Amino acid sequence: MVLWNKKERRTQEVMRKNKKKKFRPWIILRNIVLALIAAFAIWVIFSNIMTALEQKKYPPIGELVEVDGKNMHIYTKGDGDNTIVLLSGLGTAAPALDFEPLINEMAKKNKVVVVELFGYGWSDITNKERTVENIVGEIRVALKKSDIKGPYILMPHSISGIYSMYFANTYPEEVKAIIGIDPTLPQALEYFGETSPTMPKCLSYVAPTGIARLALYISPESFLPIADDGSYSEENLKMTKAISAWKGYNKNVVNEANNIKNNINKTVDMKFPSNMPVLLSTTKEDKVTEDGKNNVTFYETQLTNSPASKIVTLQGHHYLHWTRYKEMSKEINKFIESFAGD
Repeated sequence: MVLWNKKERRTQEVMRKNKKKKFRPWIILRNIVLALIAAFAIWVIFSNIMTALEQKKYPPIGELVEVDGKNMHIYTKGDGDNTIVLLSGLGTAAPALDFEPLINEMAKKNKVVVVELFGYGWSDITNKERTVENIVGEIRVALKKSDIKGPYILMPHSISGIYSMYFANTYPEEVKAIIGIDPTLPQALEYFGETSPTMPKCLSYVAPTGIARLALYISPESFLPIADDGSYSEENLKMTKAISAWKGYNKNVVNEANNIKNNINKTVDMKFPSNMPVLLSTTKEDKVTEDGKNNVTFYETQLTNSPASKIVTLQGHHYLHWTRYKEMSKEINKFIESFAGD
């Protein structure tokens, strides 16, 4: 009987060991998952602490004005007779910093203003839908609260071309001229037979979860302007990286992207007022469709009857102001001089 009990105990021990071995992979997997969750939680906390520290280290370079209960950042430089209002492209994390070389050139003869939309730069994030009506309304309120009087010369880059089209048509008395930096205009999709882009909503969590900061650490150059050394100050580049980590593709940017189709539908039948001077800059390296269409041929359909209206082609990136700010500034000054006395 004693012998039998010993055998039974040995059998039970073997079974327990085999049972442990059988479930060990699941335990390992569980531990890995828990470790990853813990590491992610620690990273999120670390990233948010870094954001708080950086926001103290890099305060707004311009003025914060209240718009719909939120703070909007306005940066101004220069004291010329003409007020140029710069509006950034989709996803440009820190517009006031991104435009810096162009601002410095244009401010020698003009008053230059950068309006950072909600979700960009030092501006807050809003819960309001990113419709063209809301965006233009917020721009107008911010300018008025900053005591920046019109009429303005709107200078949109990329997607802001749509907002400028709406602005110029809805409030023509407030707009003196349009200067586009490779602007997206409402009729472009129809002209080229393209569809409007969208962004998955999950990208809204890239910044708050610290994923944007992680991407920044892995590939910092991807978040910076492609420009010659010295075009941007070291302080500028440090702030650009910091703000890219704060804002990344936040919910306002994602919502703005997903409103492109609706915003185009609201403006597709609009043209710039016929007597309004329009200067459109675009790249020389432009793809040509099978039927011979390119940016220049499209922009030719958007010019007005003003004698000052014209198209300028420049060698460079879609963000022409990264490298061609000096040439652009010269063209802009000549353009403004051509109608300033009218």
